[in-house]
Amino acid sequence: MSGALLFTTAVVFIVLAVLIFTEQPTDLVLFAAVLVLLLAGIIDRKEALAGFANDGMITVGALFVVAGGLRSTGAVHKLSAILLGAPSSDRVSLMRLMFPVAGASAFMNNTPIVAALLPAVTEWARRNGKAASRFLIPLSYATIMGGTISLMGTSTNLVVTGMARKAGLPEIGLFDIAPVGLPVAVVGCAVLVLVGPYLLPDRRPAVTPVDDPRAYTTELVVAAAGPLVGRTIEGAGLRNLPGAFLAEVARGGDVFPAVEPTFILRGGDRLQFVGPRDAVMDVARVHGLHTVSDDAPASGGQRRMVEAVVGPDNALLGQTIRDGHFRSRYDAVVIAVARHGERLGGRLGDIVLRQGDVLLLEAAPSWVGEWGPRRDFYLVSSIDDSALYRHEKAPIAVVVLALVVGVAAAGWLGMMEASLLGAGAMLATRCMTLDEARQSIEWPVLVAIGASFALGEAIRSTGGGEVFASALASVGVTSPWLAMALLYVGTAVLTELITNNAAAALMFPLGLALAGRFGVSPLPFVVAVMFAASASFSTPIGYQTNMMVMGPGGYKFVDFLRAGLVLQVVCGVVTVVMVPWVFPF
Repeated sequence: MSGALLFTTAVVFIVLAVLIFTEQPTDLVLFAAVLVLLLAGIIDRKEALAGFANDGMITVGALFVVAGGLRSTGAVHKLSAILLGAPSSDRVSLMRLMFPVAGASAFMNNTPIVAALLPAVTEWARRNGKAASRFLIPLSYATIMGGTISLMGTSTNLVVTGMARKAGLPEIGLFDIAPVGLPVAVVGCAVLVLVGPYLLPDRRPAVTPVDDPRAYTTELVVAAAGPLVGRTIEGAGLRNLPGAFLAEVARGGDVFPAVEPTFILRGGDRLQFVGPRDAVMDVARVHGLHTVSDDAPASGGQRRMVEAVVGPDNALLGQTIRDGHFRSRYDAVVIAVARHGERLGGRLGDIVLRQGDVLLLEAAPSWVGEWGPRRDFYLVSSIDDSALYRHEKAPIAVVVLALVVGVAAAGWLGMMEASLLGAGAMLATRCMTLDEARQSIEWPVLVAIGASFALGEAIRSTGGGEVFASALASVGVTSPWLAMALLYVGTAVLTELITNNAAAALMFPLGLALAGRFGVSPLPFVVAVMFAASASFSTPIGYQTNMMVMGPGGYKFVDFLRAGLVLQVVCGVVTVVMVPWVFPF
């Protein structure tokens, strides 16, 4: 073993130890490791930077923008409602999430599925008072397992079948691996549904929206031609809102307090909600409800939520919001008012402003800078990720996503080109603004992905893969089944450290050699390599979808290790049992 390989191996073990036993950010640790390898001369500048120009990293970045467009139009809210439904137990929600995702992943690239569903699952969890960390690792794992059902499920399958074709082996059909991949996906998903709640962390903010002590009062109007007309309170999803409750409904001169779930909504109904800030913002984003004021700030579609406390010099002190013409004077719409925990009765426009009232406003992005320094308000702050949904653009956003997946699946464009085209389409159709596009990109994830490519290149260039494969080949085995099982284990370990395709390329020749040694068909060994190279469960750096969910889920390295090892064993056992049965020696 060369000195370069020894040094690289030491760096890898240090990286793993730091990620497992400390709280250091993954992107910082991986980038520091790449810097050490660069300064030590193990990799050159081109190899160190190659990961940051890699198609995979660029694809992920573009897909973050596509997902941002889905979020900005409210499409992810509808998607999460359809997929996850009303919250019940974590196991039921996991089942509703994982099985459809695994099925879709058999026909689509894993990365866009995770990119599209990541904000949907995160928002659903927040709305329903659940920890997103319970669902995001299963989301990534479901796409990985579903990708083993068909050859088009993941690029690793195509790489291995290409190498098999080049080696003169029989052609492997599109669904020839399904008799192995389907049990792997079904059993793997079922096991995670059963034991996931015990293995997955419950990480949520120390203070949740429901814990907010301020009780905001807001009034929203049912749009006359909107989707809520003719629906019941319960059917419209307005009955059991997390943190907020419907206090009363006003219709003409009549007021209906504590309405029944069967109450049917009409256009023009005024609904009064009471709840903490985030819950009120969620209600204000419901498609079919709009603010009492028909006029929105002239902000070019870039409206934001702002929180402001009424100051001592506010010109409207002692006046109602309506009579003081708040919108005209301050170029902002009052969405809700909070006053020392009180419930403010009556219509929102009839509330008389007092010093110290906390207002939730809809305003242009420049509003904070304009009014923040003045004494009309104090403690003015913009609320992150608070833009109102562009519901009218939701169908366009869904079509853009479908086109990205469709043109890539059909082979008309590569995944990177399709993703970049989709990101551009989201901006061109105004599903999102340029600022929103920039904010939607998870830069730490991209840094971690780029650095992990460089780390894998260091292992490859110093001969680490060959040494690992040779050590595996030197193990004395007496049966082809045991040799195939060891090949699977070795490939699965290697794929956690370098890319899936690189692991498959390194272990494929070893599989052929083992088949020749026993004088049996090489197909079982080829398929074992294919499945093991996709079994990236135990580390976040093993597969890019794991990296994508790590930040939003608040995961630590050990979370993947704990849940991934269980799944690694389960999928490994199913694979080594099923492969010889489907592809006999």
